[in-house]
Order: sequence, then structure tokens, then C-alpha cells
Amino acid sequence: MPIHEILIILLAGLGAGAINAVVGSGTLITFPTLVAFGYPPVVATMSNAIGLVAGSVSGTWGYRRELRGQWSRLAWQMPASFVGALGGAWLLLHLPPSVFSAVVPVLLVGALVLVVAQPAIQGWARRRSEAAGVAADHVSRTKLMLLTVGTFVVGIYGGYFTAAQGILLIGVMGVLLPDSMQRMNAAKNLLSLIVNVVAATTYTIVAFDDISWAAAGLIAAGSLVGGSVGARYGRKLSPWALRITIVVIGLVGLWRLLA
Repeated sequence: MPIHEILIILLAGLGAGAINAVVGSGTLITFPTLVAFGYPPVVATMSNAIGLVAGSVSGTWGYRRELRGQWSRLAWQMPASFVGALGGAWLLLHLPPSVFSAVVPVLLVGALVLVVAQPAIQGWARRRSEAAGVAADHVSRTKLMLLTVGTFVVGIYGGYFTAAQGILLIGVMGVLLPDSMQRMNAAKNLLSLIVNVVAATTYTIVAFDDISWAAAGLIAAGSLVGGSVGARYGRKLSPWALRITIVVIGLVGLWRLLA
């Protein structure tokens, strides 16, 4: 592998790890980079998923304080992500990439709309709860079930094609949970880690020889550092700054997907 290719993949991994910790959609950096160097799409997808696990670990660790008090919900969401990721990994190995090509942009647009509308939706839900005499931070059983189903669906997407799964998770949680952006971002990092680990393990078992371990290793090294950097500075962003960052990166990702 030429030195310039090594350096570019390392930098792509660094950027992807940082973006995943703050927003999610770092795959939109590393996946096109691998394809540009001649890796087949499926090989690039699997190698990328394995490499980004390291960044998911460091990003989740950086947001560990924001996970406090969320475990009652995560006890439902984590299994949903796990099972969904298994389904998504199976789809990647059995279906042509064109199946999701028309769906991904629609899902991303919907998630960005939810992220933008989240303050208004949460305000409406808070007023409705107060009028009914229910605590504003209460999560009903119905909402918990919807959250679990939504997490499962995003897990399928993430197991198939990891790009922007974090934005989709933030969109789903923002509508259903009366919580802050930073706490939802912490949950997003943990759930994305589960999806990435499941997908990476599945690819390793089923298609070991089809993975570029050199590319995966370079992305892992870069994303490990990037995840720590992203978590360190992402935790300092105000809710609106984080929301704007999500929308901007999401729009860039949408443009790249459509292009």
C-alpha cells in the first residue's frame, strides 16, 4: 500500500471517529475514501465497519457521564440495536446495494427534519404532560415501545450501511424522549457501538477473506484518536450548536449519497 494511501485512510479514520462521536455519519468520509482507492463497495463497507469499532469505543467512553440515569431505557434499546444489526448484516451479505439506495436519502431527510423540529415537539409534549398531570420527564410505555421499535429499525439500517445511523437515532429519540441533546448523543454513541460490533463480528465470521484488514486497521487507528477528540469537544457544544452541526453534516452526507 503506497504511503499516500496509508496517510489518507488514517486521516479519513480520524475524521470519521470525531464526527461519529459528535453526530454520526463518519462512514460518509471513510467509505468513499476506500472506494476511491479501488476497494469494491461491499469490501469497503465491511472493512470500514470493522475499523470504526475502535472510534465507537473511544467516543462512547468520552460520553460515559451523560449515560447516567438512562439505563432503564437502554435496557430496551440495546437488545433492539443488537437484533437489528444482525438483520442488517444479513441483508448486506444477501441483497444487492441498490435495494437501500433509494431508501437511505429518504430516511436521512426525515431524521434531519425531526432533529430541527425536536424543540417544538418536545415543548408540545411537555405542555401536554403538564396538562394531564404527568411529570414532564415521564416516558410512557407506549413511547418506550415506539422507541424500541425505532431503535430496532435503525439497527437494521446500521448493520447494512452504517452511514448516518447516528443521525437517525437522534431523530427517533428526539421525538420520543424528554431529554437533552448531549444525553441523547451519549445513548446514540453506545447504541451505534453495539451495531458496529455486531456487524463487524458478523463480517469477520462470514466473510473473513473478503475484508481488507490493512484498511480496517488504518481506520481503527485513526478513529480511535478521532473518537476521543470528538467526545472531548462535542460535549462542550450547546444544544443548538450540536443540532446545527448534525443538520449541516447530515446535509453534506445527503449530497454525497445522492451524488
